[in-house]
Amino acid sequence: MKAVVLTAPGGPEKLAYQDTPRPAPAPGEVRVRLFASALNRRDIAVSEGRHPGMQTPIIIGSDGAGEIDAVGEGVDAGLIGQAVVIYPARAWGDDERFSGRSFRVLGMPDAGTFADYICAPQSDIAPKPAHLSFEEAAATPLAGLTSWRAAVTHGEVGPGMNVLVTGAGSGVSTFAIQWAALNGARVFVTSSSEEKIAKAQALGAIGGGNYREPGYAAALGAQAKGFHLIIDSAGGDGFNALLDTLRPGGRYVFFGATLGEPSSPPELRKLFLRHIRIQGSTMGSPREFAAMLAFAAAHKVEPAIDRVLPLSQATEGVALLKSFGQAGKIVLRH
Repeated sequence: MKAVVLTAPGGPEKLAYQDTPRPAPAPGEVRVRLFASALNRRDIAVSEGRHPGMQTPIIIGSDGAGEIDAVGEGVDAGLIGQAVVIYPARAWGDDERFSGRSFRVLGMPDAGTFADYICAPQSDIAPKPAHLSFEEAAATPLAGLTSWRAAVTHGEVGPGMNVLVTGAGSGVSTFAIQWAALNGARVFVTSSSEEKIAKAQALGAIGGGNYREPGYAAALGAQAKGFHLIIDSAGGDGFNALLDTLRPGGRYVFFGATLGEPSSPPELRKLFLRHIRIQGSTMGSPREFAAMLAFAAAHKVEPAIDRVLPLSQATEGVALLKSFGQAGKIVLRH
C-alpha cells in the first residue's frame, strides 16, 4: 500500500510517499480502507521531531474515513463494507475528566492515517454521518472533537452566552464557531485576515477583530459587552488582554499555545475576585466523539475545508499548514 512516512525528524521535507506493508487486523480490530484523511497542526510538530518518544519511520496522520474491508478474530464480519470514521486516538482511559497515562493520538507512536489502510480497535470506529462525503468526514475527528470538548464539555456553551473564538482560520476554530452558534451563543472571532473573519461569519459568527491591531481585545470585549467564554489556541501575550474581556464567572478554555507563554503572569486578584475559570483541554473521549458525531448529523454540520490534495502531496499540505495559509481543513484524497 502507499503511505506518507516520516523517515526522520526534520520537517515536512522528511516525509516520503512510499510503499509500505499492508497491515492485518489483530483480534478485536477492523481494517479500514481509507478514502480520505486530513491534516492537523500536530503533523507539523511530529515531522519536526517535537513529540515525546519520537520513533521513525512512522506513518503520520490522525484523521481518516473509509470503509471496513477486513476484520480480526472476534469481530462481526457483517461490518465489512460499512462506511466509517475513525476516533483519532487510543486509550483515553476510564475517567471522562482527563486522559489516562496510556492515551496517545494516531500518527505517533501508533501508525497514522496517511495511508491506504489502517487497523483500529472495533471500539474506535463510528459510522460515517450520512450527510458527509468521505473527505468531509475525514476532516471532522480531531478538530471537531477538540473543539467540542472545549466548547461543550468545558465551556458548557448555551443560549445567551457571548463566546470568543481565536484564530478563526484553523480547523478547530471553524468547528468551535459552529458548535457555539448552533447552541445559541453569540460568537465573535479573531484573525489577522478579513477574509477569514468573513468566512467565520458565514459559519455563524456575528463579528470579529484583527489581532494585529492595538487594543483589539478591548474593542471586541466592548462590542460584545464582555464574554462568558473564550476558546483559545494561541496563548502568548494576548492571554492577559483576553482575560480582561471576560465577564464575572467567565471561562477561558485553551487547547494550544502556538504563540508560546505570556511574557507576564496573570493578575491573580482579578481572577479570584471575578471568579474566572482557566481550563486546559486536549482532544476528547470516545463518549464525546460519539456525542459530537450525533450532533453533527442532527444539525447537518459540515467542516470548513480549505482544499483537497492527493495523498502524494501531503508534504506540500504540511508546509502550507505551517505557514497558516489555510482557512479550514486541508484534506488528502487517497
